[in-house]
Amino acid sequence: MNEPDWLQANRANWDERVDAHLDPRAYDLTALRAGRGRLHPIEEGELGPVAGKRVLHLQCHFGADTLTLAQRGAEVVGLDFSPRAIAVARELAAELGLAGRARFVEANVYDAPAAIPEPQGFDLVFVTWGALCWLPDVARWAQVVAWFVKPGGALYLAEGHPAALVLDDETPCGDGRPGFYVPYFLGEALILDQGCDYANPHVSLRNTRQHQFMHPLGEVVTGLLRAGLALEFLHEHAVVPWRMFTCLAKGADGLFRWPDRPWLPLAFSLRAARPGPLLRA
Repeated sequence: MNEPDWLQANRANWDERVDAHLDPRAYDLTALRAGRGRLHPIEEGELGPVAGKRVLHLQCHFGADTLTLAQRGAEVVGLDFSPRAIAVARELAAELGLAGRARFVEANVYDAPAAIPEPQGFDLVFVTWGALCWLPDVARWAQVVAWFVKPGGALYLAEGHPAALVLDDETPCGDGRPGFYVPYFLGEALILDQGCDYANPHVSLRNTRQHQFMHPLGEVVTGLLRAGLALEFLHEHAVVPWRMFTCLAKGADGLFRWPDRPWLPLAFSLRAARPGPLLRA
């Protein structure tokens, strides 16, 4: 069966990014290798304990966050469509002695129910940072997520805010702030040729073609509700974990924010749960 162009191009792009991200100037794995892996402050403040939970990490890249959750006592399955990412994730799990707690599966996220047959479901589905923009159908993604969430379990999602993603440094304003780049309601693929990498400015990618997709916040939330999950919280943040725009200032917490005032949200996070059975006294 022939794969769609968007999937082939995006996979080639991310296969190449893996080794660029293993450079310590991109992803610093020092704390993880010392047994003290940390998530970003947004997730740290919202996720809660994971010890003893079964966790599915969708679009896990090379598994740094997956293994951080495993270090905290979770049993984790990480899934990614990049063969190179999954190979590195498995090597890193073995290096850290976490292969018994963390398992990695190579598959497109839409094929996850077939690739990970888990009739009992997971306590937590974990999806963070730069995941949704690579997927053309967020309603179908929500159905995949809901398929894996067991009764009483939940999705935790943290993402760049789509209101900020309409902006870009390629169209700067006169004061140096980013200008309008794509419509919020784009409704079609944004096809880019970009050789730069968000985490490692020292590399020039060869596989430059990317297919990205805008998903308004209402589309994401409605997709999860229609898939049978119940929204527990939706938070908007004036900070984001990467330098989304060159004008953003890095704080002592490692997060990036507008330099003068919080003009608009840069990120959002949510928790959506599958209601469990009614408990009776």
